[in-house]
Amino acid sequence: MKTVTSRSDPASAGLDDESDAEVIARSRWQPDWFAVLFRRHVQPITRYVARRLGPDAAEDVVAEVFLAAFRQRDQYQPAGPDARSWLFGIATNLIGQHRRAEVRQYRAFARTGIDVVGEPFTDRVDSQVSAGAAGRRLAAGLAGLPAPYRDVLLLVAWGELSYEETAQALGIPVGTVRSRLSRARSKLQRALGGNDPSALTDEPTGERS
Repeated sequence: MKTVTSRSDPASAGLDDESDAEVIARSRWQPDWFAVLFRRHVQPITRYVARRLGPDAAEDVVAEVFLAAFRQRDQYQPAGPDARSWLFGIATNLIGQHRRAEVRQYRAFARTGIDVVGEPFTDRVDSQVSAGAAGRRLAAGLAGLPAPYRDVLLLVAWGELSYEETAQALGIPVGTVRSRLSRARSKLQRALGGNDPSALTDEPTGERS
């Protein structure tokens, strides 16, 4: 018997033709369609959360991100066709409930040299700085950053969001993103013994905004 497919079925529809905004809009009356958004974005969201909180906490937090997004889908106000900034904003807000655990991990890495979060920034630090020493100093620097600076820094460096997307994720002006990044760079430069950390926070290429 020939199988008849329908665009009402997310598993069989032409998904490449649907933007994130269209998928979310469709999911308001066909909830199964939200699984499309999950499949598109779960991997980068998981990497971002795991690098900030560690792999043990990531699974539960990522589940909370998409549950919160599903519950809030009726209030979604697209700034564009891509929902990345919305999802990363939800993830960052939830990470904020684990600030102490995040800082403890950075401090433990700075103290022991054992990186339980994931690969550090060291592949993007000046080659004259040894990877081990740079990673430990960066971990200490991250632990010492005010949370608003750390959020902006890591959305750009680990989430790979543009400045505009970071502003959308956090609900702040782009000028505030630039200001916080500048201050975070200055603090990290001191943590690195004067080495310039600007490569960590250069705006990602191929900006979508």
